[in-house]
Amino acid sequence: MSGHSKWKTIKYRKGAKDAKRGKEFTRAAKEIIIAAKGGGNPDYNSRLRTAIAAAKAVNLPKDRIDAAIRKGTGEEAGGDISEIMYEGYGPNGVAVLVDTATDNRNRTVAEIRHIFQKGGGQMGESGSVAWMFDRKGVFSFDRAAHTEDQLMEIGLEHGAEDIVDNGDSWEVQCQQGDFEPLSAAFEAAGLKPESAEVGMVPQNNIAVDAETGRKLLRLVEALEDNDDVQNVYANFDLPEEVLAEM
Repeated sequence: MSGHSKWKTIKYRKGAKDAKRGKEFTRAAKEIIIAAKGGGNPDYNSRLRTAIAAAKAVNLPKDRIDAAIRKGTGEEAGGDISEIMYEGYGPNGVAVLVDTATDNRNRTVAEIRHIFQKGGGQMGESGSVAWMFDRKGVFSFDRAAHTEDQLMEIGLEHGAEDIVDNGDSWEVQCQQGDFEPLSAAFEAAGLKPESAEVGMVPQNNIAVDAETGRKLLRLVEALEDNDDVQNVYANFDLPEEVLAEM
């Protein structure tokens, strides 16, 4: 069970998703810009197809999708963005990956390093923790509105590898290349995920105590609040006590 996904799903439940809708839009647009550097036609650019599917999942308006593509291909200004993955450790040695999209590498690395240090962690070298994660498509569905059988019937026919019980949500995982067809299949069946993205899924998780869990939450949320951060991934499971507090 992915502890990070579990607490992230709870944050969606509490309305944090709506409160941060603007940032979700910005993150989705940045991913499209980066993907479009490899070509603006999604028929010939699988990463762009995936980025567009993820943007649609968070309801990014079509005009913003089209504008992001133009920026990525250089037809409009604003496409000078690079993607950088930073690696590090949080309290208790928890592995943390920070996916960024930035127009100023020096500013971003300084800010990320400062957040790690302030949160009781430290930056690591390239390759220090990335090997503990796999890149996969991840869909989160409200358990109250969807059954496992519903998701399995659609998912297994379109590339789903696993359906994880996260308590009050179902998490459907697939290979990166199956994200777009699986997303389309869910949409065609009228099954709306709370979140959908291609991201880094930990191979194993570390169980932490309540005090460490709270420290990790503060670190992850501080990283996510940075304007250049696209996503944060970590390999920890929160104790029920902390989940209940959320």
